[in-house]
Amino acid sequence: MAKFELKLPKMGESVAEATITGWLKEVGDFIEADESVVEIATDKVDSDVPSEVSGTLVEIFHPKDAVVKVGQTLALIEVEGGGLVEETSPKAEAPSELREAVLEVENQIEAARSLQPSTSETKAPSNQEKQLPASGTRFYSPLVKNIASEEGLSVEELDTIPGSGKSGRLTKSDLLAYLETRVPNSQKTISSEPSKPISTSTIPLSSDGDDEVIELSRMGKMISDHMIHSVHKSAHVQSFIEVDVSNLVKWRTRVKDAFFQREREKLTYTPVFMMAVAQAIKEHPLVNLSFDGDKKVVVRKSIHLGMAAALADGNLIVPVINHADELNLIGMVKVVNDLAFRAKQNQLKPDEVQGGTYTVTNVGGFGSLFGTPIINQPEAAILALGAIRKVPSVIETPEGDTIGIRHKMFLSHSYDHRVINGALGGLFIKFIKDYLEAWDPEAAF
Repeated sequence: MAKFELKLPKMGESVAEATITGWLKEVGDFIEADESVVEIATDKVDSDVPSEVSGTLVEIFHPKDAVVKVGQTLALIEVEGGGLVEETSPKAEAPSELREAVLEVENQIEAARSLQPSTSETKAPSNQEKQLPASGTRFYSPLVKNIASEEGLSVEELDTIPGSGKSGRLTKSDLLAYLETRVPNSQKTISSEPSKPISTSTIPLSSDGDDEVIELSRMGKMISDHMIHSVHKSAHVQSFIEVDVSNLVKWRTRVKDAFFQREREKLTYTPVFMMAVAQAIKEHPLVNLSFDGDKKVVVRKSIHLGMAAALADGNLIVPVINHADELNLIGMVKVVNDLAFRAKQNQLKPDEVQGGTYTVTNVGGFGSLFGTPIINQPEAAILALGAIRKVPSVIETPEGDTIGIRHKMFLSHSYDHRVINGALGGLFIKFIKDYLEAWDPEAAF
């Protein structure tokens, strides 16, 4: 019998590890080729790992909630037929892509150690020692290190933060919770007493027997931490504008059936809005930026639009439309529909939910006229689309003003007031208003 090692695949340039959230198969189960075996979660997205071969699951190497690095073996599958898969051994050479991924992780670990104070002993630590929070050898993920760098935390300060991960590992949630209660160095008083961890507990809630206590899901906790971090970091300010989309509504009503027959794709308003936003960014590029630390900003030359989409469990995720300004209407429709569909099926890849430079969210889908969305860090602005509704409106004509029924909606623009002032924030959505009110379908194809 040959054996096949099911390994954690490479899932993107910035993803070095994943957490096992559940095993879909048990030891002794038969697995078909391409059948999912284990569910995993990264800081970006949930996914699963399928088997490349058919066979029987004979050994599982990591339990649920374990943190596994890219390239590590997850399980062993016994393959019938002997000659289909060569039996693996500890000395077998891994594929080139896997070797590069493992080397990348090892380089990140060594880079983290190089920041630590040198110790008197220089010995090669074992795998267990790499994970234990010992002085000078504590491992920090690339995500934790990036957040720490943005917030100006030293390695020494990181070492003092308690970790809730495996073997005391510091997680993103631990770090964000610490930042919420952290006292800046300039406000600290000199004391001879040893420092104590700051409590992050809240006032206990009183409840009776009729109340229901619901534990936040892993995704819910991630969203909560992300939102708190954004409000803490950015100076949010909003601008609002009303848009008359009557001509756009009439056009879509007239062509949507023919469009579906020709392209086999549903024509919604979202692709048109995305095209408007992409063009607005081209005209106002200083909206398309991110903070680098606290004293520098990076103006993004590429326009990668994040599109808030609903997951099957009701949570939201933000897949990214890369180079959105280069797509015509047909291309935008296909990308938007594909990302929205795969978000509901939980089939998005980690690379597809990162790298955005500006985000758009549709609060109108829930009936809201407008909202005040929270900026999706590390971006500097976000746009909320309100519901389209029929309203009585003053219509100006050469013969005088009249009252008529028009289709209108509100745009809500939240932006970081540290770098985007009210003039730029207002002009940005004024451009989108003008683009939509003068909608030219011929120029969109």
